[in-house]
Amino acid sequence: EVYFKNLSKQKQKEVMEKNGNNHKLRVCVATCNRADYSKLAPIMFGIKAEPQFFELDVVVLGSHLIDDYGNTYRMIEQDDFDIHTRLHTIVRGEDEAAMVESVGLALVKLPDVLNRLKPDIMIVHGDRFDALALATSAALMNIRILHIEGGEVSGTIDDSIRHAITKLAHYHVCCTRSAEQHLIAMCEDHDRILLAGCPSYDKLLSAKNKDYMSVIRVWLGEDVKTRDYIVALQHPVTTDIKHSIKMFELTLDALISFNKRTLVLFPNVDAGDKEMVRVMRKKGIEHHPNFRAVKHVPFDQFIQLVAHAGCMIGNSSCGVREVGAFGTPVINLGTRQTGRETGENVLHVRDADTQDKILHALQLQFGKQYPCSKIYGDGNAVPRILKFLKSIDLKEPLQKKFCFPPVKDNISQDIDHILETQSALAVDLGGTNLRVAIVSMKGEIVKKYTQLNPKTYEDRLELILKMCIEAASEAVNVNCRILGVGISTGGRVNPREGIVLHSTKLIQEWSSVDLRTPISDALHLPVWVDNDGNCAALAERKFGHGKGIENFVTLITGTGIGGGIIHQHELIHGSSFCAAELGHIVVSLDGPECLCGSQGCIEAYASGIALQREAKKLHDEDLLLVEGMSMKKEEVVSAAHLIQAAKLGNRKADSILRTAGTALGLGVVNILHTMNPSLVILSGVLASHYVNAVKDVINRQALSSVKTVDVVVSNLADPALLGAASLVLDYTTRRIY
Repeated sequence: EVYFKNLSKQKQKEVMEKNGNNHKLRVCVATCNRADYSKLAPIMFGIKAEPQFFELDVVVLGSHLIDDYGNTYRMIEQDDFDIHTRLHTIVRGEDEAAMVESVGLALVKLPDVLNRLKPDIMIVHGDRFDALALATSAALMNIRILHIEGGEVSGTIDDSIRHAITKLAHYHVCCTRSAEQHLIAMCEDHDRILLAGCPSYDKLLSAKNKDYMSVIRVWLGEDVKTRDYIVALQHPVTTDIKHSIKMFELTLDALISFNKRTLVLFPNVDAGDKEMVRVMRKKGIEHHPNFRAVKHVPFDQFIQLVAHAGCMIGNSSCGVREVGAFGTPVINLGTRQTGRETGENVLHVRDADTQDKILHALQLQFGKQYPCSKIYGDGNAVPRILKFLKSIDLKEPLQKKFCFPPVKDNISQDIDHILETQSALAVDLGGTNLRVAIVSMKGEIVKKYTQLNPKTYEDRLELILKMCIEAASEAVNVNCRILGVGISTGGRVNPREGIVLHSTKLIQEWSSVDLRTPISDALHLPVWVDNDGNCAALAERKFGHGKGIENFVTLITGTGIGGGIIHQHELIHGSSFCAAELGHIVVSLDGPECLCGSQGCIEAYASGIALQREAKKLHDEDLLLVEGMSMKKEEVVSAAHLIQAAKLGNRKADSILRTAGTALGLGVVNILHTMNPSLVILSGVLASHYVNAVKDVINRQALSSVKTVDVVVSNLADPALLGAASLVLDYTTRRIY
């Protein structure tokens, strides 16, 4: 770690020497509208805070300077930025021709500005037609371009503009792993791509707990409560203006019928925007008692409004990107954001062609609370971007280089070639210990924390949060980027909701417990929860013997007996989340009583508790200890003593172990006849003691068609933690688990 830090300092020193020790990087930030300013402002603040490295020039153009859209250049002045140039570039009109003329007007005016400012680099954001004019001007005038949010996929003409800017840009800052891979596939130079996350998340993730009620009252009225209002933001789709206006009309009709207080923001400056405003006025939205129609809301206040809304509706990228940070429900209408990565808070209504569809979506989403999602950032984008800017060598050739196929396998790197390892926080709730670990994508346990598991719900949850927060903080120091939290726990779990339904008797006060919500809210990370047996199966599928195997079963042999079933590469949960309770397969009608209340279960014969019970019986009858064994007076009799006695020739102990192995083997035979897996993996501390007995029972009792099954002992040192990690690593990018 010290080596890499010194390497970073040395590289920055070398770059400063190459650029000239006294030369500050002159950065021109050009902002076109309220949306791109919300992404650029955090970078501008960062640049302004380091005057020893940077000189900042701010150019304002586009809809910032239009009264109908709130004259939003004022918020830039309120943020105490000096605006060096204002360019009126919007040609008013309602069709595609007006957009083209606006680009042309910007191209006419920008050369004079850039000649005067002479920036070393221009920062351009996103996919607006104004941004295309900026990038075109800078490229033709041999000015380096840093493009923010390239590589993403949404819909309509925006994709074409975004990718065109990518081809003009010299450096790229992207927000997601998929966007990075798209840039690589587009032949961009790997060394000039930075996976930083979205700059707006640096502000979002620290904003929710600020005073928000005053903001809500200002914009929606004194009588509005949190989670009881809607934010609507819808823009025209320039490739299908007529349909998008009709969809906006249907949206307003649905909102009127839904009868909730609603904040409606005016659309962007695009072909069709004026027609949408006319639809609003035709329906009387500006005077309707349930609606507040506004041209602009300052970004800090907008964050508070969407964070505490009952729902957001429309087709703005804000809905599928930023709002996920708060878990606010979103209804995404139409095709404008098709292709965007989204959290599970987003419900897509692709064909929003009737009022009833939109109204039904509102009924489904309004008032829900989803896990917070950090797909687009972790709150540390700006430091990465500033570091990236400092690394730019102005003496390098300006001409772009394209990396044509074949493309080498590459993981995103920062400017010091220090890999940020994609990792998960894994939590294992055992009967005795509570463990938290940072686990890498390759299954390496980078750091592990262990505490005794508290006996009460409140103390246990408090300790989980404390350990997770500590581990998440440490992840930065060990260069790991946490994608989410996976939790392995005993008992019956509803993984869809992240709730422990019923616990085992080994963990007290642990039924009907919502684990997902408090942990997700505290860490701003997605959270997955599952049964420990299922987690063991997932660990084998990703890291162990089950890798690449279509159908296999994992049996955990420890304090209890559990397991997980993988069928056609997928984990089976069952209709009531009770699948793979393998320890409670009955192998004898009159066997010993099990903790579940039944008799003759595998767990009643072969679990650590069962072996301990039999060991105590032998010890009470002075039949346990044999030559070579000794026990202290206060020492508790355990299953380990029974195993040791059997190894030293105690026939009764050996008979108990053989009976336990036979019971487990009969259970495995039942599984083979039911599921017909190609592999059985025995996991846990007792696995090596049972494997031969299980194979013998299969040879004696199983049908010939399943006798060829492989029975192996797991080679994973910590399947519970690895399984909890795989919940995150396998499903982070899925919308629904």
